[in-house]
Amino acid sequence: MPVDRNDTGAIARLTINNPARLNALDPAMRAELIAHLQDIRADENLRCLIITGAGGSFCSGADVSQPKGKRDVRTARHIIRTNAHTYISLLHDLEIPVIAAVRGHAAGVGWSIALASDVVLAADDAKFTSAFGRIGLAPDGGLVWHLMRAAGIYAAKDIVFGARTITAQEALALRLVTRIVPQADLMAEAEALAESYASGPTFAIALAKKQMHNALFPSMTTFLEHEALMQPALHTTDDAVEGAAAFREKRKARFTGR
Repeated sequence: MPVDRNDTGAIARLTINNPARLNALDPAMRAELIAHLQDIRADENLRCLIITGAGGSFCSGADVSQPKGKRDVRTARHIIRTNAHTYISLLHDLEIPVIAAVRGHAAGVGWSIALASDVVLAADDAKFTSAFGRIGLAPDGGLVWHLMRAAGIYAAKDIVFGARTITAQEALALRLVTRIVPQADLMAEAEALAESYASGPTFAIALAKKQMHNALFPSMTTFLEHEALMQPALHTTDDAVEGAAAFREKRKARFTGR
């Protein structure tokens, strides 16, 4: 399956499994991810979740390999609210600790998935990229919400405007990962941490998590509503069409600002 699930005892594990495309999420994979997260949310026996990627990468974002052309705002708004916003909100709101074990690339909404987790363990080869600017779009999946709160406005602007890639070491300095782990030890570290959390007072952890989320303003829910209006408008632009085409054709995009 493109998104594999493997539960052992009180620990759930999700693996994004499309290594030929650096675990890019196509529509079927997004639907699977949502279904798994809904099932995990409903299972009262689960007390921790680990999410990771197959092969050498975490997730390179949405699969934009197929041409889509311009979308009208209503259609694009529906797509973003029922896809990325659904699985990001499910991850963010799960009443169990969520550990992202990141190796290789975490780009676009793949980085959003990592940031929506409670703990980000980064292998020493991990690389993080906003990526949206490379295809003529603004970030989505709550990426800016997390960047602003962890790294601050100037670092967030630098990362997003330049769509640049940052290393695990820079991400740690910017407080965007919890800690760096040698690549060979990544999953063992994630498993040990999951065992620790799962044996703890997970209901108290769930309420502490809600306290932390509610202490931030605006809430991520409110922020995602703003995204759902902005990103669809960008899908109607020439730059978005050109950015996606350039990505597929592996060339530099020729943006016009329109």
